[in-house]
This record gives sequence, C-alpha cells and structure tokens, in this order.
Amino acid sequence: MDYQSLFAEALYQQLKDQLKLEKVVQLIEKPKFDDMGDYAFPCFELAKIFRKAPNQIAGELADKLELPSLFEKVEAVGGYVNVFLKQGEVSGSVVAEVIQEKANYGTLHQGSGEVITIDFSSPNIAKPFSMGHLRSTVIGHSLARIAEKNGFEVVRINHLGDWGTQFGKLIAAYKLWGNEEKIRENPIKELLTLYVKFHDEAEHDASLIDEGRLWFKRLEDEDQEARELWKWFREESLKEFNHIYELLGVTFDSTQGEAFYNDKMDRVVKLLEDKQLLEESEGALVVETAEGVPPCLIKKKDGTTLYATRDLAAAIYRHETYGSSRSLYVVGNEQTLHFKQLFEVLGKMGYEWSLGLKHVPFGMMLEDGKKMSTRKGKVVLLEEVLKEAVSLARKNIADKNPSLTDKERVAYQVGTGAVMFHDLKNHRLNDVEFSLDAMLKFEGETGPYVQYTYARASSILRKGGYQESTEPLIFDNDQAWRVVKSLMDFPEAVKRAFDGNDPSQIAKYVLELAKSFNQYYGNVRILDAAEGRQEKLALVHAVQVVLKEGLYLLGVEAPEEM
Repeated sequence: MDYQSLFAEALYQQLKDQLKLEKVVQLIEKPKFDDMGDYAFPCFELAKIFRKAPNQIAGELADKLELPSLFEKVEAVGGYVNVFLKQGEVSGSVVAEVIQEKANYGTLHQGSGEVITIDFSSPNIAKPFSMGHLRSTVIGHSLARIAEKNGFEVVRINHLGDWGTQFGKLIAAYKLWGNEEKIRENPIKELLTLYVKFHDEAEHDASLIDEGRLWFKRLEDEDQEARELWKWFREESLKEFNHIYELLGVTFDSTQGEAFYNDKMDRVVKLLEDKQLLEESEGALVVETAEGVPPCLIKKKDGTTLYATRDLAAAIYRHETYGSSRSLYVVGNEQTLHFKQLFEVLGKMGYEWSLGLKHVPFGMMLEDGKKMSTRKGKVVLLEEVLKEAVSLARKNIADKNPSLTDKERVAYQVGTGAVMFHDLKNHRLNDVEFSLDAMLKFEGETGPYVQYTYARASSILRKGGYQESTEPLIFDNDQAWRVVKSLMDFPEAVKRAFDGNDPSQIAKYVLELAKSFNQYYGNVRILDAAEGRQEKLALVHAVQVVLKEGLYLLGVEAPEEM
C-alpha cells in the first residue's frame, strides 16, 4: 500500500481549489527525525495563496485532515503538517505484502508493456574489452532490468563498432607487420599491439594514414581480402566479448553492429532528399540543425556516409522492427552533440517517435585522472580486473569461512559483484577513478557489504527454521519500524531510478536497507525468545527478498552464504 499517496489524497481534498494533486505529491517530504513523523507537508508555498502565515495554514490543515485508519495522528509543527503511521499495524501489513509478492514487490506498471530499446556496451571490434567499456555495459544492463521492473518490454541492443576507418588502419598494420600464427594464438592482444604500433609509426610516417584510408576504401568496395580479414577480426573479437558478458551476466537481444546498416543508408539519404532537408556545404551534404548546434554531416565530399547517417538508419530500423515507443542510448558524455544532432534530424524528418529517444550520458573511467586510451596502449583489461576481484574474494573466503560449500561460485558472485557495484553506486554523470583497491574493498559502501547482509539474513532464517505463515503480523519495536520504513521506500527507489535513468538510486537504496537491517540485528535478539519470533523472522525474510531484488536490478548476484 502506498501510504504517501493516501496522505497526498487527504491533503488534496482540502486543497483541490489551490493545488493540483501532482503538486501536492511533489511537496510531501520525509522528515529526517522519527519524532517529526513519517511524512510532512510544508505550507510555505501556500502562504501567498491564502495570505496567511505558514504555521497558521498548517494548523488549520491539520484540524481538517481526514486520514485513513492506518494513520495514528497528525500534528502542525511550525509551517509543516506532520503525520504518523500506526507502526505495529503498518509494519505487519508491509512485511506481509513483501513476503506475498516476493520478487514482484516494488514492480510498477507505468510501462504497460510498451517497448523500449536500450543501446549499450557497444565495444569496438579488434580492440580489447577494457575498463573503459565497463560503464556503458553495467549501466545499460541495470537500466534494462529497472525498465522491466517498471513494466516495459525491453530490447537490449549491442551496437558493435565493427566499421570505420580504424579497420583500414588495422588491416594496413596487419599487412605490414602482422603474424597470422601469433594472432590466432592471442587475437585481441596481438591486434591491439598492431593498432598501437600503427599510430606510433604514423606520427613519423604520414603515408601510413593514406594506406589505412586505402584499405578501408577497399573494404567498403567489397574487396575479398579486406572483407575476409575484417570478418576474421570481428569473429575473434566477439569470442572475447561474449566471454566477458558471460562473466558479468549480461545478455543482448541484438548484436547488429554498424556494418549491418551499410545497405540501409541510401534510403536515409533519399528520405532526406525527398523532404528537401539536404544542403551542400563545401562539397559535403549536411542537414542544418538548431542555432548554436553545428550542421549534421550526412555525406562527405567523396560521397562516403558517416556515423550520423548510420545512426539515422539504425534508429529508423529499430523503430520499424521493434515498434519501440522509447529508446535509450547509453553512451559517454563526449557524444552529447552527436545525439542532439541525431534526434533533431529525425524530428525534422517528421518522425514523432523521435521525441521518445534519449541520450543517457555518463562520465569517464579515469586512471590517474586521465581518460584511458586504446590508441596509446594505456588500457586496463576488464577481464584481468574481474579475475583479480574473484581471486581476492576467494582469499577472503579461505580466511573467514574455509568450510563454505561451493567456494568458487561464491567467489565469482562476490568478485564480479564488487566491480559492478563500485561503478553503479556512483551517479552515472560523475567520472569514476579506476582504483582496484577501492573497487575490491569488502567493507563500507560496497557490493560485498550488501551481499554479506543478504547472506546473514539467509543464515538467520535457516537457523530459526523459518516457515511462511498467513497469521497476522503485529510489531511493537521501534528498531523494526526503521527497517520497515526502508522496505516501504523500495517502490519509490525503483521509480526514481527509471525516471532519472539512474541505477545509483537502487545502489544507494540497498546500502540504506542493509544498514538499517544490520542496526536491527545488532540491537534485537532475533532467535532467543519465542515471543515475537515469527514477526522477527518474517521481517528478516522481507529484508532478504528486497535485498535480492535490489541487487538483481544492479546485475549483482546474492549468495546464500559467504
């Protein structure tokens, strides 16, 4: 039950001539201190409307409010109307609801089955899967699960970077210095070595850039040798990418990369011509965009199409194929201008569905304050980080719980969870400094801390022989109320995470729930006395259910034992 909405409705009945319901809901706050109530309504904005002091308005509102029976009292304090819920009854109701709904608790239906496409990860072929790719991958993966929790049907898209001039450079490098046997033994490492060498040599020999362009032209012209090398590089890269995705538990519905749209771009150019949107600029074809935004380049002077042309084709194809009402592009901050141009051009083409397209930018993964660069060979491989994380988790398990069954599985869950959670607890717009030490800490605001809390709850339930029951649950403990209030916040956190495309809302939420539960565990003897034991165990079970679902939304697994 949504108690905040009940409070809002009661307020609205008194204020409907002055405020819309949406505004009432927006104004409601949650007090910082328990003695100030469970919800509060500030009356300061009403002072101008009623021409009265906020404290007088609060007093009059408090006297008139008709609240449902689950509210214990209402108070006017200063310029606020504070309301208190009946802790025992509401606690029993909330815990019973969580246990009954289980993983469905917190599910919202604002999507109503609408299709949303999410474009994320999108690494470049023939380059290693580095820590620089982690952010788009885990943010997009989490947003997909959060969208499903909000009632949307999600299509996960991995728009592979498998086309462009860099492939001409790579083929040129392979032809000059490549060793087929070494590449077959360790494809990605050797291809990266060639790619870095090409750029190092090109600084002293400008003719190499022309050689790279020539090979890409041959690739575009369907030259057999160029195509076979490109296909080989692509297949070897996909093997590595799929291994990483398996480690992270990430899946996709489509892995159609840039090359897939090569035969779909002529249609885009024709549509732009038909709508008289194309203009010539220094021999190239462009579409003018908003004031202050550079024109969107569609065709270069030599007739070749560009990244924007390909993305226009991809957007149209996806809408026609999946019938999506919304599309998210989980791509770094540096592509903000590109997406402004892309969405505006689609709007000019008359596609109303373009209003549902959104760029979801994120900050960079930095090392020593600088962006990681594949071109310079300055790259930290994600697989190596994951292996180190799992190794550390394995060592911790050996030290603290050597008799643990299925140690390898738990080490994998904890190690990968630590890496993913470390990224997702940060707001996506912030840059994240790569620090293996910070990432692999198993105390504080970390994934392993939340996982350990879940494992602790599971252990208590096993020791207590907990069995679900339909008997009414009545709570009379202030410590339990703090935990229950955290449980009540979960649906709101799910909504905030979706509305803001912000997985950190879920990460912050599970940290807060874990903290409130551990405080409860430290102050209440759950298994000692028979009296109230069923309620205590039911509360533990409710926490277990919500922690697991919260971690799931982040892509992190919840081990039963640690």
